[in-house]
Amino acid sequence: MSDRRSYDDPCGVARALDVVGERWALLVVRELLLGPKRYTELARGLPGSSPTVLSQRLRDLETAGIVRRSTAGPPGGGRVYELTPRGDDLEDVLVALGRWGSRTVQRSAGDLSTDAFVLALRTTADPARLAGWSARLELRVEDPAGPDRVALTVDGGRLSAVRGTAGSPDAVLAGPPAVLRAVAFGRRSLDAALDDGAVRVEGDGAAVRRLLAAVVPPVPA
Repeated sequence: MSDRRSYDDPCGVARALDVVGERWALLVVRELLLGPKRYTELARGLPGSSPTVLSQRLRDLETAGIVRRSTAGPPGGGRVYELTPRGDDLEDVLVALGRWGSRTVQRSAGDLSTDAFVLALRTTADPARLAGWSARLELRVEDPAGPDRVALTVDGGRLSAVRGTAGSPDAVLAGPPAVLRAVAFGRRSLDAALDDGAVRVEGDGAAVRRLLAAVVPPVPA
């Protein structure tokens, strides 16, 4: 990358780190896994990064062919950043890295961005519990700072996600981000959150419950 020296090591791991090993680089990729974002949306998802560092990481990733700039479609328009096909290839790497990292004791008091939350769902969802059924669900994150919708698909023992509506989903789970995180990771029961109106479920509630039951809290290493 532009502000660091190469490891000068022919190993594939070293060559990968030459490209995405700088601080914040992989987190920028994480924030783009679900789809394109404007700079301000990226900055909101990475509050610990300064504007100078974030701009530099984006330039580095563009130079490396991992991120590109494009124009958003209507109605918003404007410039957005998105992953290239080479950047998309990092998806399984980040899922695996997130699964490995989830077993590390959490020391940060910060909140998860929507993108980080969805990645956490994917890394903690047990493929064995996802096997044998398929469903399309929509997650509606009702965040005053920027509401978001994510289409979740369960198929072939795998949970995938993309930003946007799910078309005709089997079920919708909606609520504030903090409550959704608490319900998803077992810190609050879905029934309790439904009873007090903190979250809403539309459509097939059994599909929501089955997805939540597939999320297995990691065992610390």
